[in-house]
Amino acid sequence: MSLADLPLFEMRRVSGLGALCELAAEQAARGAPVVLLAGGTDWVVEQELRPPLELGAAGTVGPTAGAGPALPPLVVDVSRLPDLRGISLAGDTLRVGAATTYLEMRRSDVILGRAPLLARMSRDVGAVQIQARGTLGGNLATASPAADGVAALAAYDATVVVQSVRGERRIPMSALQTGYKRTTRAPDEVIVAVEIALPEPGSPWYWRKIGARRAQAISKVALAAVAEVRSGRLARLGLGMASVAPTTALLPNVRALCCSRPIAELTAAEVDAAVAQDISPIDDVRSTRDYREHCARGVVRELLRQLGAPV
Repeated sequence: MSLADLPLFEMRRVSGLGALCELAAEQAARGAPVVLLAGGTDWVVEQELRPPLELGAAGTVGPTAGAGPALPPLVVDVSRLPDLRGISLAGDTLRVGAATTYLEMRRSDVILGRAPLLARMSRDVGAVQIQARGTLGGNLATASPAADGVAALAAYDATVVVQSVRGERRIPMSALQTGYKRTTRAPDEVIVAVEIALPEPGSPWYWRKIGARRAQAISKVALAAVAEVRSGRLARLGLGMASVAPTTALLPNVRALCCSRPIAELTAAEVDAAVAQDISPIDDVRSTRDYREHCARGVVRELLRQLGAPV
């Protein structure tokens, strides 16, 4: 499928977030899917792999494939909806609209100054053409375990703001993904924004993406991290690793180990063991399990060396 095939689907625009939530509720009540289309960098590509009217697309609100008779999805263009766009800072809380593009994030003075990991990650999301269309909301809705944006948001312990006719709900990143390309977002909920409680200015951060090419490739392994160090100990360590599990890996055992005692006391053997507990990589067309395990250990060690650990 290409953009030229979009007329195969019924397409609409709405006047605002309220109208969008009402439309999503109507479709959910009918058991009919609705695709919220911003950049289309995930959904349009995925349609190439299935007949045009089959269910289960990225960004879909409604039943998944195999849940009943296939209905043509209603495609709603949300790319210009003001309620889903924008970057703002209130105190130490950063808010990024779901339809904000990666190019906007990498160029934002607010993000460059207070959330540089997001800006750096955005440079590696495909080519500039993809960055100009792809959005954080699309990454979250797709829920791919290889999504760069989701790994970065996990490192910031971000909160996903969703809206429906029932009101607003906030989902911690740690509670968002339930399985491969599955989330806790309800069928009638719209991803509105992400909110981040920012670390202290100047806090260390880390981003490493390993792929066939620097940016124009899906990661074999990627690690995002945000830390706060006080008196030789980690007061905060947020982690997100892509492409090593059915969901974005939050590395809870690595986090617990690294925050348990001074950084200088950590050993390579126990760090490697914690990494092994937290990941379950597979062989696929992009890489092998063994290579992913090797890279996962390497990037975690590199992060900890930068923080002062003798690993």
